[in-house]
Amino acid sequence: MVGAVLVRGGKIIGEGWHRRAGLAHAEVEALKDAARRGERVRGATLFVTLEPCCTHGRTPPCTEAILAAGIRRVVVGAADPNPAHAGKGLEKLREAGVKVSHANERRDANTPHPGPLPSEGRGRRVVAVESEATRLNEAFNHWIVRQTPFVTVKAAMTLDGKIATASGESKWITGERSRQVAMRLRFDSDAVLVGINTVLADDPSLTARAPSGRVRKPPRRFVLDAFARTPTGSVLVSDEFAALTTVVVSRAAPAGRVKALAKRARVLLAPARAGRINLRWLLKRIGKEGVTSLLVEGGGEVNAAFLEAGLAQRVAFFYAPKILGGRDARRGVAGEGAKRLADLIELREVEWRRVGEDLWLSARVGREQD
Repeated sequence: MVGAVLVRGGKIIGEGWHRRAGLAHAEVEALKDAARRGERVRGATLFVTLEPCCTHGRTPPCTEAILAAGIRRVVVGAADPNPAHAGKGLEKLREAGVKVSHANERRDANTPHPGPLPSEGRGRRVVAVESEATRLNEAFNHWIVRQTPFVTVKAAMTLDGKIATASGESKWITGERSRQVAMRLRFDSDAVLVGINTVLADDPSLTARAPSGRVRKPPRRFVLDAFARTPTGSVLVSDEFAALTTVVVSRAAPAGRVKALAKRARVLLAPARAGRINLRWLLKRIGKEGVTSLLVEGGGEVNAAFLEAGLAQRVAFFYAPKILGGRDARRGVAGEGAKRLADLIELREVEWRRVGEDLWLSARVGREQD
């Protein structure tokens, strides 16, 4: 996700953003927009959230378009995360005489964000905030460097951390506005994952619904199901999007059940231990398939499995102003838990937002393993 703005004499003369892979990049869209407006771009300043590309891919290099247009200055929020390309686009522009300003270059040890850049036109001062620009593409950046998807663990809970009653009743703990935000998180992800217990208890569809209620094409759907217990009549393997569903099984799964599921959806055989799918192996496998972001919507055990293994990068927890109580009620994060406070999982870059009557916590997971 990249945005670009062209400025001349303190006036915005062109804007653009990258709509999807294979289409023109933000810089080119901004140049096209300026042309449509009849603006002269030679000598203008280009502000772009990500370092312009300098290699041929699905589209020509943006650096070539920038140089051909006669852009005088380029202000960049974040460098290309790909180690093979990082800094090369900026270097090429500098070598051609373009003035380049990058957030990293203005940072010192005592300043969390870069200070103001030189004034642009009419005395305006521009601040390039690298952290915000990088956040736009945190999932893609993670994938391009590690080749595994960026994992977000999502849960809707009461204030005491419960996601369902002891009998499994869970609809609805949080309010409508929280559910709309959660739906957006699902729509923005390449894939969503649940455990077999969620399938057996809720028979979810994991579709992505627009605010109008219209069902959009969902992201890829994964079910952790070591023993192939997914019913062949469940929504995930019988609806119109069944081809997007992958049931992850182990060698311990009965051959007959695996065969039946394979007629309806994709079945992936994964290594497992004590009935638990090897999640690290799974992340590497789907990362190779191009899954850059994974939203985990499992129950407490699945959520804990990702968090305790250091495989989650972010949490999205929604808290309703309700208390369920009960030692047998189902928890948002179960698992073995930390035996000592020194071993607990810390969160960083914590953000709290009010969503209707609920609270939404979004944070990076502090402990992360390769």
